[in-house]
Amino acid sequence: MNKNTGIIIGIIVLVVLVGGIYASMSDKNDAMMEQPAMEEKDVMMPADTTKTDGMMKKDETSMMEKSDSMMQAGSYETYSSEKVMLASDTHDVVLFFRAVWCPTCIAANRDINANLGKIPSSLTILDVNYDNSRDLKKKYGVTYQHTFVQVDSDGNMIKKWSGSPTLSALVAEVK
Repeated sequence: MNKNTGIIIGIIVLVVLVGGIYASMSDKNDAMMEQPAMEEKDVMMPADTTKTDGMMKKDETSMMEKSDSMMQAGSYETYSSEKVMLASDTHDVVLFFRAVWCPTCIAANRDINANLGKIPSSLTILDVNYDNSRDLKKKYGVTYQHTFVQVDSDGNMIKKWSGSPTLSALVAEVK
């Protein structure tokens, strides 16, 4: 009986260790997926600080600030209320309420990122942090992650749905 108990305890410890390693690797992968935007900004900044390069750095910084605040057609970007206002009859905006811990959100996020070039030029997908967006969740009646909300330029809901696992499924849902 003692031998069986020892084996069971050993298996439990092994499962916990493997689960912990998997969870820590998964967290690192999620963090790595969210870093590319910052890395791109770092690449754009010149290393020299001479007078000419300093002027270029200032111009690049102001251009980056403008591009961060303006929505781009056919893109997947972090949510901001200014980006919603640019929705129109010819340009759709969809909010993606996503949690970093949600397996189906992770899969959809990966598929969208893998197919960025396939986002129609008339569509912008805005990534909304599900865990930190209490007011937006309340406004649109979002009760669980992996919810999509299509909005007009005033931020009014046009359509709400859940569970599009791929970019193509998301695009098919847009009105």
